[in-house]
Amino acid sequence: MSEKKLLTIAELEDKCVDIRSDLLNFIYRIGMGHLGGELSIVEMAVALYYKYLNFDVMDPHKEGRDRFILSKGHCSETLYTIFSDLGAYTQDYMVEHFENLDQYKFGMHSNRKKCPQIEVSAGSLGHGLPIAVGYALGARYRKENYRVIVMIGDGEFDEGTNWEALMAGGHYQLNNLTCILDKNGLQMTGTTEHVMNIDPVADKVRAFGWEVIEIEDGNDMAQVCAALDHLPERDYAKRAKPTFIISNTVKGKGVSFMEGNHKWHGGGIGEEDLKTALADVAKMRKA
Repeated sequence: MSEKKLLTIAELEDKCVDIRSDLLNFIYRIGMGHLGGELSIVEMAVALYYKYLNFDVMDPHKEGRDRFILSKGHCSETLYTIFSDLGAYTQDYMVEHFENLDQYKFGMHSNRKKCPQIEVSAGSLGHGLPIAVGYALGARYRKENYRVIVMIGDGEFDEGTNWEALMAGGHYQLNNLTCILDKNGLQMTGTTEHVMNIDPVADKVRAFGWEVIEIEDGNDMAQVCAALDHLPERDYAKRAKPTFIISNTVKGKGVSFMEGNHKWHGGGIGEEDLKTALADVAKMRKA
């Protein structure tokens, strides 16, 4: 990779502050984003890309790499910010090539044909988990040892294709497949409980034949790493239950006026709000 793996909780926590700050500045510059959900996934995304994934942003198509799919693709700016921090792009370059008709490489929803670090293009919700099932089956048939990890949103879990994929993943005993549910409790128009209640989600997923790990606080790096430490070994031949991680997070985590506010699901951020947000995030740094 372009920099050493971050192994300690403190290092990963510090990196989360960097990513949140860079993400806020990026969204301010491009004028659009989905900051609520982008901020809720920071801890999980940082843990994956800086510690757990076998993935090199400078060689994104490398044989044997782990496959990560961000199905809640409207939060792709978090990934772009991580790719930039790892040395693949400068922020200036990403701003210049963001949804530009002539030089388009980065968009509100990610496009694997334009940004090679993206494993699967995103847009329509509910597609990531079905594709991940196919990737995991492909690893078995091709006799390749890589993990397939997909992150979905709790609002996205309304989509019926997720439940078909859960059934298939359990049926085929895809030990190399992990699904992470970013359960921040909010979607575009209100609370997930009110719009379409998915609970008791753990019981439902277990009924489909999956192992379930629940993280009480998905914005606590120690808890995130404790869950990811239980990922199965990379073994395409083993048939066992796939893993489903319920990560309870806070939408807009780290920014006082965004936390728990569904109105920050999407949109840009103004200069004064940016100053307040950056000051809030700076307070998260422990050292």
